[in-house]
Amino acid sequence: MSARSKAQGSALQNEEKDYNYKQLDKVIHSRIRFAALCYLDSVDQASFVEIREGISATDGNLSVHMRKLEAAGYVYCDKTYSKRVPLSTYRITDTGRNAFTEYRSKLGDFFSLPFSPVRDKNL
Repeated sequence: MSARSKAQGSALQNEEKDYNYKQLDKVIHSRIRFAALCYLDSVDQASFVEIREGISATDGNLSVHMRKLEAAGYVYCDKTYSKRVPLSTYRITDTGRNAFTEYRSKLGDFFSLPFSPVRDKNL
């Protein structure tokens, strides 16, 4: 196949794909919020400390991002006390789970080919 044929085929494939960034949920499309949702998706619920340690975030950054997820209705926070110490426990809401599933699907649509890791030929 000539280089021109390959380029034309590639252009046709790209015409069918929609690379509009506005398709991605801007609430989720943040490294910390994305990581927090991934973490919560892997468990039923988690404390603030568990999420913070699981995604290696700072208290300040995580609290801001968790409030944004909560304001969007993507997570629910149950605030209680344990031995006089505040305990915030988070879980994904149905709205959040649906939004996260849609986000993952839309993000996957941005890739032209299925992902396959590049293998080092020297190994």
